[in-house]
Amino acid sequence: MADRLTQLQDTVNQQAEHFCNSIGILQQCSVPSKFAGFERTGSQTPQQQVHQQQQLPQQQQQQQQQEDFPQLFSTLISRCAKDIDTLIESLPSEESSIELQVQSLQRLEAENKESAEKLEEIVRKGELLLEKIQAALSDIAQSQLDMQYSS
Repeated sequence: MADRLTQLQDTVNQQAEHFCNSIGILQQCSVPSKFAGFERTGSQTPQQQVHQQQQLPQQQQQQQQQEDFPQLFSTLISRCAKDIDTLIESLPSEESSIELQVQSLQRLEAENKESAEKLEEIVRKGELLLEKIQAALSDIAQSQLDMQYSS
C-alpha cells in the first residue's frame, strides 16, 4: 500500500483527469455559437444548408444520450475532492511535535507487542490441538488396520 503522500498525489492526478475529461465532454457536446459582430461573410450553398440540417437531429440525439454527463462528472469531482480532504487531514500537522510522534510510536509498538504475544499463544494452542488431532487420526488408522488384518 502506498504512503499517504503518494495516495494524495494519485488522487490529485485523478481529479485533474476528471476536470480534463469534463472539459472534453463540454467541447464535444457543445453547439457552436454565433457572436455579434463576428459573423462570416458570404452565404452558404444549398448543399451546406442541407448538410447542416441533417446534423441537427444527430446533435439532438447525442445531447439526449449524454445528458447524464454533468451528473456523472459532478459526482466524480466532488467525491475526489472529499478524498483529497480526507487524505490531507490524515497527514501529520505542523503542530505535531517530535515528542507526540515518539509517544504515538511507543503506544503503537506496545499494542503491536501485545498482539504478537496473543498471536503466539493462539499458535501454541493450535499446535497442541493439531498434535491431539494427529494422534487421534493415527489411533483411528491403526484401529482400522488392526480390524482389517484380524478379519
